[in-house]
Amino acid sequence: MTVHFIGAGPGAADLLTVRAQRLIATVPVVLYAGSLVPAEVLAGTRAGARLVDTAPLNLNAIIAELISAHQDGDDVARLHSGDPSIFSAVAEQARRLDAAGVPWQVVPGVPAFAAAAAALRQELTLPGVGQTVVLTRTASRATPMPPGEELAALAATGATLVLHLAVQNIDQVVADLLPACGPDCPAAVVARASWPDQDVLRCRLADLAGQVRDRGIKRTAIVVVGRVLGAASFDDSHLYSPGRDRGPAQGSMP
Repeated sequence: MTVHFIGAGPGAADLLTVRAQRLIATVPVVLYAGSLVPAEVLAGTRAGARLVDTAPLNLNAIIAELISAHQDGDDVARLHSGDPSIFSAVAEQARRLDAAGVPWQVVPGVPAFAAAAAALRQELTLPGVGQTVVLTRTASRATPMPPGEELAALAATGATLVLHLAVQNIDQVVADLLPACGPDCPAAVVARASWPDQDVLRCRLADLAGQVRDRGIKRTAIVVVGRVLGAASFDDSHLYSPGRDRGPAQGSMP
């Protein structure tokens, strides 16, 4: 059997990949976090599938479920919100499965930050304005950040900052970013991106904490801070520049 770590996307059931949908519809065991995976996704499971909500389980209990399925010869769809490559806790499960001799693979999904950018109708990299995006989080109520990855240090780079797991610590976020970014730096929050109750907020960095509180945004939100959010004027990309040498057209004779 195989454990399939599946990126279940940011929330909307129709943002699952075709591969993810196929696996969810066929495997006999599905593990999911009930607070993050909508019922519409689980509606696509096969009849009689064993569904396990991992929200109340610790890591040892989750691994026990996966190993039990392996011993029964059952494939498992292990659903993670967004994409498994960032802030998913897949790595700690995978190394335990390796130790137990249980095979696994990763199925990528639509990350929450991409859904947030779509909700903002915003490209996060603009020519001449910002070409670097930093995906990070804060340490409040979570694993401590490694040395050198403090928000103030990241803000000093001038890159566009995309913060996960940070909205509950919004006052400290603003305090850390203000010295480097300045009070007028554009900021945005997208809560529950792609869900029916999605909430989008744009404001100055100086106003961010107050507006987050006024809107009652407390969790499941992406915070974006950077110049690209307010850039009305920027260069055209070199990709489609008339002066770019594109070589012979595809399919044309040399």
